[in-house]
Amino acid sequence: MDTLRPRSSFPRITGHTLSAVLVGFLAVGATIVTLTVSAPQAFAQGQASRTVQGKVVDKSGAAIKGAIVYLKDSHTLAVKSAVTVDDGSYRFGQLAQNTDYEVWAQSDGRKSGSKNISSFDNRAEFDITLKIDK
Repeated sequence: MDTLRPRSSFPRITGHTLSAVLVGFLAVGATIVTLTVSAPQAFAQGQASRTVQGKVVDKSGAAIKGAIVYLKDSHTLAVKSAVTVDDGSYRFGQLAQNTDYEVWAQSDGRKSGSKNISSFDNRAEFDITLKIDK
């Protein structure tokens, strides 16, 4: 019966041994696997990215040029920033659909209130006006 089984220089790995190796790999590299797999899956499944845009205004409704708008990823805690243009507008594009975000603005040492964007909200575009009392 020795002729029926192919000979190999590699050690034979049983299902039980393979399971132990995979469990060890997942325990050590779970973060790497998650980051590597989840992002391409989102785009492969046809999920569109989101956009957050709007204006920063003062208490009278006038646009604030040069305000800094912050967008915080609630999962990774990474923060992106944008500077408002002449009409007080800002824009963040290509945001993940399955992530919660927090957005706020600052200008001349004053801060607007924070607005939250939930991953459960399936809109593709958010138009948020941030008000700074000046």
